[in-house]
Amino acid sequence: MSSNLHPMLNVAIKAARAAGALINRAALDVEAVRVSQKQVNDFVTEVDHASEAAVIETLLSAYPGHGILAEESGREHGAKNADHVWIIDPLDGTTNFIHGFPFYCVSIALAVRGRIEQAVVYDPTRNDLFTASRGRGAFVNDRRIRVSKRTRLSESLISTGFPFRTGDNFKQYLAIMADLMPRAAGLRRPGAAALDLAYVAAGHADAFFETGLNIWDVAAGSLLVTEAGGLIGNFAGEADFLEQRECLAGNPRIYGQLVPLLGKYSKFAGVDDKLAATERMRAVDPSRQGGGADVYARSTVGLREEASAAEAEAPAAPAEPQRPARRLIRAPRPAGDTQEPGAE
Repeated sequence: MSSNLHPMLNVAIKAARAAGALINRAALDVEAVRVSQKQVNDFVTEVDHASEAAVIETLLSAYPGHGILAEESGREHGAKNADHVWIIDPLDGTTNFIHGFPFYCVSIALAVRGRIEQAVVYDPTRNDLFTASRGRGAFVNDRRIRVSKRTRLSESLISTGFPFRTGDNFKQYLAIMADLMPRAAGLRRPGAAALDLAYVAAGHADAFFETGLNIWDVAAGSLLVTEAGGLIGNFAGEADFLEQRECLAGNPRIYGQLVPLLGKYSKFAGVDDKLAATERMRAVDPSRQGGGADVYARSTVGLREEASAAEAEAPAAPAEPQRPARRLIRAPRPAGDTQEPGAE
């Protein structure tokens, strides 16, 4: 990596590579890895724990006065009331890993007095290192990255994460997919949110959305997206999203078209929007006669025509956040569509 990187980013890179080496060694014989279940369909392995320990040891060796917020150990390590807090997901995409499906990563972010300042997302299977420092742009393997330039939703590839835990709102996701699939070029579910966000930053996907995410899933990726010229917030387009378990990211034009579509499914939507979402969920309930695939098939042509008209008039960016949110970590402020990250 370049020698002019921020010192704290360099330490995070060292930590991510150490964890990645452990993950790659374990992947050579993944069937021998011990797996336990935190809850239904939510797994943790000995590799998660070893990776997290390697990251924490590297970070605290360099900065013993910093705080730690990690997926597996929470706040057990580091200073308890530090201004500098490292937010760590040691293996995002554990289910993929234990099946040998090569889409998982290490995610490390640094929050300074509540604002994400440094970010690393490391894909050990491809040796792709995504990095960002606030105001200095986003990179993969020393190459500057930018969000895609697509402006039409009908030409866009959108990534997401399907609900998988008991209690998740499956009907809502069916309704969202029924709304989006006829309008977009494709919908993908790779299975690691931090890497999904890195792919949005690099322009490989035009947008990403998911509910039920934790702060360690999105902290590093959020800075990658904004430093690459993208926007990120909750489904309603509000920027204070990190602890709201609701994330939407994309290039500015596609983000601006998705907010009206996803906003009605947001926990923070108005009453009328929530009623509209409820009606949509009822329409796609497979247990109802004429619902599900039939509703999807009958609506496709009309939605395509509606989407084409909407794209022509799409705003460049969503509206400003409507209200502040009570939260532990402040989200990065979305970058503009035309201003280069780091510009004065």
